[in-house]
Amino acid sequence: MTDLPVNAAADMSLMTLLTGASLPVQLVMAILLLVSLVSWWYIFIKVMTISRAEKEAEDFENTFWMGGDLNKLYEGITSGRNKPHGMSSIFEAGFKEFARLKRQQGLEVSDVMEGSRRAMRATFNREMDDLDSHLPYLASVGSVSPYIGLFGTVWGIMNAFRGLANMAQATLAHVAPGIAEALIATAIGLFAAIPAVIAYNRFSSSVDRLAVRYESFIEEFTNILQRKS
Repeated sequence: MTDLPVNAAADMSLMTLLTGASLPVQLVMAILLLVSLVSWWYIFIKVMTISRAEKEAEDFENTFWMGGDLNKLYEGITSGRNKPHGMSSIFEAGFKEFARLKRQQGLEVSDVMEGSRRAMRATFNREMDDLDSHLPYLASVGSVSPYIGLFGTVWGIMNAFRGLANMAQATLAHVAPGIAEALIATAIGLFAAIPAVIAYNRFSSSVDRLAVRYESFIEEFTNILQRKS
């Protein structure tokens, strides 16, 4: 009698439950683990991307509002080896289009400003597409993973109770391992979903703040160009 609890405990170990699960449940677990790994990789990428965008916006605003020559600022941005990103790329697109249209004869000031604004808006949209990349995946993982885990749990519990049909006397000891291995699928689903939801909310908030900063800069820079024209 003293050996039964020990063996039961050994049978209920996490590794035993994982390896002893039915094939559909194991497949669900494998999918959820793969989805979780990919989401963590995207989280790492977004942390780096958004942190870089926030730093570049801060550095550019500090330089821009120092009141230096816009031509020198434009030359400094375009002469660098690295392609400008974020706010500096919006400035580059707007100032380049402004200078090009100013050289053309017969254009009204409104036409020059509208062309410059369109160039900045197009660059703004490209920058926002880059910042928004991978966020839909994180949102999908956060919303779908618990249901995938629940499917594995339901399947495992069905198997556990189906196995009791051939037993004359069913006890909790017979059904507990099957239910336990099934519940692991739900746990893995939550493990994949919770970080994805937290990351999505955090990144969405950061992207929204950057979008506001970019749009404010477009309006302010448009006013500066209008005064120069």
